[in-house]
Amino acid sequence: MDLDVFVTTHRIEWDRLDHLLHRGRRLTGEEADELVALYQRTATHLSLIRSSTPDPVLTARLTQLVARARSTVTGTRRASWRDAAQFLTAGFPAAVYRSRHWWIPTAVLSTLLAAVLGWWIGTHPEVQASIAAPEDLRALTRPGGEYETYYSSHPAASFAAQVWTNNAQAAAMCLVLGAFLCVPVIWILFVNVLNLAVGIGLMSSAGRLDTFLGLVLPHGLLELTAVFVAAGTGLRLGWTVIDPGPRTRRSALAQQGRAALGMAIGLALVLFVSGVIEGFVTPSDLPTWARITIGIAAELAFLAYVYVLGGRAARAGDTGDLEAEGRSAELPAAA
Repeated sequence: MDLDVFVTTHRIEWDRLDHLLHRGRRLTGEEADELVALYQRTATHLSLIRSSTPDPVLTARLTQLVARARSTVTGTRRASWRDAAQFLTAGFPAAVYRSRHWWIPTAVLSTLLAAVLGWWIGTHPEVQASIAAPEDLRALTRPGGEYETYYSSHPAASFAAQVWTNNAQAAAMCLVLGAFLCVPVIWILFVNVLNLAVGIGLMSSAGRLDTFLGLVLPHGLLELTAVFVAAGTGLRLGWTVIDPGPRTRRSALAQQGRAALGMAIGLALVLFVSGVIEGFVTPSDLPTWARITIGIAAELAFLAYVYVLGGRAARAGDTGDLEAEGRSAELPAAA
């Protein structure tokens, strides 16, 4: 394609579109129809230039022109409480449901790894000695030791806020860093699994595994599930970079990235519930069975939320992505 000829042929249309966008008064019906037609033609022109003879200056001008025209044609849309309700009852659970083939295997493999590492640490004194000195290990695992007092070392409200912040950051890192070919997500997940395995191994070697599980399970079931969902979604995002499927890599990554952003917001709410349980239920004077029951109930409620509401929304076509009017326009590709 001869770029000079192409520009000469279509410059009048671009200038006319720019003129309509700068009009200070409302457009007439005829002018509005003309603006829509010029917007569509200019978007096609931009696609042709990008695919055949990309010129940085011309591409930048037309990109800006198309973006302004699209904003004028589609109008602006403000978020509302209805959007929040739609996100919580359909968008977020649908996104979690659709990514279940990633986070469920992640959860199973991580749990098995934590159990194996915990057994290895608990049955090998030399491994325990490499973790800390014997007197420090006793301080951790004895009745009233640091593993038990950790959950009541600060006021419940501030402790819950601290736990929530730390876990939300870990989940967000899994979601954001997944685009780097999955490697950072695997590392973050391994660190979390290793911390859990150390606690299992040290407390089991001291004959107090039941006490440890009684402290971890009330909040840990929901907390770890949220981390596994974040890690699985991050891995899915990383795999999209490697294999985008039939879509372009840019389009596939944009869709998965928008869904991951929504997941970050939803998981922050889930981890808030987990933090409240960890701050107020785990260190409480409730019997162990009552605390664990609360943790199991919270976990089952989340799974029901994902599989009932999320499954229904996913079958209806909800992907957790933004609605069409909230997404960037995807220009037609040149043949």
